[in-house]
Amino acid sequence: MTYMKDVFGRDLYPFTVGFDKTLETLRTLAETGAKTVGYPPYNIKKVKEDKYVIEMAVAGFSQSDIEVTLEGNKLVVTGDVKNSTEDAEYLYQGIANRGFNRTFTLGDKVEIKDAEIVNGMLRIWLENMLKAQDMVKKITVKQTT
Repeated sequence: MTYMKDVFGRDLYPFTVGFDKTLETLRTLAETGAKTVGYPPYNIKKVKEDKYVIEMAVAGFSQSDIEVTLEGNKLVVTGDVKNSTEDAEYLYQGIANRGFNRTFTLGDKVEIKDAEIVNGMLRIWLENMLKAQDMVKKITVKQTT
């Protein structure tokens, strides 16, 4: 946890009680973020207040070539083209048509609702099950003698 003190400074650290897992996730993302490959390109859109969609350009991949899994809080999207024509003679090959593995870190209360391929776009629908207005809770203070 020394690293988090260095990154966020001593002034902020006392206010992050219980955020150890979140801060560790941020550190891991910061370390691996620069290493991620830009293939396939993707968008993350906020559709409603608590609904999101991840769109990935997966032209050339069929439904059987794509695997979407949830491993803990990591959404892993893997693409593997099974019917490749490796022995074909290309004059020019501008379409990558290669396998990929893309990982997204989700919040603890984010659920995957659906996944679909439409016109070469993989869409993964997400919903945040934790709403801010539901988080207000009054705590009774007891007197101990």
